[in-house]
Parts: sequence; C-alpha cells; structure tokens
Amino acid sequence: MAKHSTNTSRIDKLIPILLYVLAGVLLLAVITTVIIKVLPQKHKVEERYINDTTKPVGEGELPINPRNFDNIQADHEDVCAWIKFDCLDIDYEIVRAGENKDNEYYLRRDLDGNYSTAGTIFIQKMNNIDFNDNCTVVYGHNMTNLTMFGKLKYFRDKEFFDQNPYFEIYTPGHIFKYEIKSAFVYDDRHLNNSFNNFADEVSFMKFAEEASNPQSLVKNVREDLEIKWGDKLVVLSTCTNYDPERYLVVAKRIEDIKTQ
Repeated sequence: MAKHSTNTSRIDKLIPILLYVLAGVLLLAVITTVIIKVLPQKHKVEERYINDTTKPVGEGELPINPRNFDNIQADHEDVCAWIKFDCLDIDYEIVRAGENKDNEYYLRRDLDGNYSTAGTIFIQKMNNIDFNDNCTVVYGHNMTNLTMFGKLKYFRDKEFFDQNPYFEIYTPGHIFKYEIKSAFVYDDRHLNNSFNNFADEVSFMKFAEEASNPQSLVKNVREDLEIKWGDKLVVLSTCTNYDPERYLVVAKRIEDIKTQ
C-alpha cells in the first residue's frame, strides 16, 4: 500500500509540470504563427524579370529598362507597369484587368488569377496603361505582414517622410521618377469618379488643393513641391484599420527617362 501511495504522489506532482510544458508548447505555437503573419516578408523578384542595368550602352543609345517587360508580359499579360521604392521593400508589378475582367478583378487575386488575400497592385480601366493620364490612381492592400502597400504607413512619420521623397514606376520604354507631395488619411470616395477623372483643369486643381492642404489630422506635406495643371500625378491608395477611410500618397512626376 505504501508503494502505491508513493507512485500516486509522484504522478500528482508530474501532472502540473506536464500541464506547464503543454501550455508552453501551445504558447510558442501561437507566437510563431503571429510572427509569421505580422513580420515583414521579403518580396522576391524573379531574375528573368530583371534587366542588368550595369551593362554598358553605346553612345547615343537609350539606357536599359530595369524590368524585362517582354518576359513579364509573356507570363502575365495584364502587367502594365512596375513600382519600385528604394526606401521600402515595395517592388511589384502593376496590373490593369483585361477586357473580359472587371475593374477589381485583382483585388483578391494574384497575377495568375488565383484567390489571394493580398491581391495584386492594380490600376482601374479609367486610367491608361502608359501612366500619362493627368492622375493615375494605384491600389494596393495594407497587409499586416507589410507586403504590398503595407509599408506606406511609414510615411506617417514626419522624419521618414522628409528623408524619402522619391520612387519610380517603370513601363515598357520608360522610367518615371516621382517626388511625393503629401501622404494623408482621406475618406473612401472613388477619386476618379469624384474628380471627373482629373480630365479638366478645375477638377485636377481641386484635388491638387486637397493634396496640398489635407484636412486630416494624419498628414505630411512637402511644402516646396508645387502641383500645377499639366503635371502628371500618381496617387497610391491603400486602406487603413478604420473604415471608411483610405491612406493616400500623392506624388508628382519629375522625370521621364526613355529606355530601350
């Protein structure tokens, strides 16, 4: 009887230890899942989509485009451009849905048309694929793992905003360089519809005024960069954690470099 009591006592002592170990394992699994979901994931660009811009070009020849659009569009015909930030890991294709697809086809689809929570960065059909409209609106998701347009929120920080004013958009035959005018929280109105597709001076300058003097408490503005009629704008639009509102980054084209 004494021996049985001793064994029972040992088991009783082990049970709390085993429960602590099990709880620790479960907690570790939860933490690992959160880290995988939330921490930034490095976006990898396929090598065949990248041109070697360090190769010498002949006198009088155009520079090499950083992206190989022949290969890109052979794989994904709806790709019309590429957006690249040096200050952020934003280095993605931009698509516009083809004829038999609706405007928001890529909202929850990847480049191959498969369902994807992250979707694909896209423009709508009221914008031309050459990025020569008065204003082109580019949409991307604010992902919790900071992919897609998840890092645009960094422009809420004034120091980061001040120190990182530039990004580029590549299209077949062009490198467009942009300088950011402002970054701010806005409502969820459809910009192209609300501002007459920016087709006339009055509509364009009305938006330019809002971008230059946002009514939001969350805003940063580059005061020494003027927007005037005839400029080419890009608006990067993403959601926030609150509906109905969007976070907008408004930029002006400052250089158009023709490429091979």
